[in-house]
Amino acid sequence: MSSSMYEIVELPNGDVVLQRSDEEKEPLVCIRFSADSLSFMRDGKFDVARAMIEAGMEAASELADEGVEDFLGELGDEEETPIYH
Repeated sequence: MSSSMYEIVELPNGDVVLQRSDEEKEPLVCIRFSADSLSFMRDGKFDVARAMIEAGMEAASELADEGVEDFLGELGDEEETPIYH
């Protein structure tokens, strides 16, 4: 992903989305709460959605870091061919 600015927005249909603030593309994340969960959360819907998005971004970052570490580990696992002169 680029270094765009992101925003969390509530759409007219009630969904909460994470989107790039400078583009009109499909949202990166969309959260839709059921009627039961909305009645439980009351005014906290946006706060819960924000916490869910932040947790997801943190998990994605950790997974990306693990992928880099795995890749670098695989590079180090290759046996070196001896060079004879």
